[in-house]
Amino acid sequence: MAAYTIDVRPRARRSLRQLDPPVRKAVAQAIDSLATDPRPLGFLPLTGHRPYLRVRSGDYRVIYTVDDGARVVTIAAVGHRREIYRSFGL
Repeated sequence: MAAYTIDVRPRARRSLRQLDPPVRKAVAQAIDSLATDPRPLGFLPLTGHRPYLRVRSGDYRVIYTVDDGARVVTIAAVGHRREIYRSFGL
């Protein structure tokens, strides 16, 4: 099984840079693991926002989409659970 390519959108990249180093490392590991398994144990589709999925990394959430045809995982947003859904426009 070939790995998926990870595409991190500029907004998510900016959010990642603003995180504290230990948190950034944990979230980056969660994102990297999506390359081998884009639907890991604990992923959930966002209710009412069909193409988007989310995965947890501690108190942080990674919002992403999966294109199985092109084998691409697109990271749309990264943020704290308290703020991510508001700032993402959900």
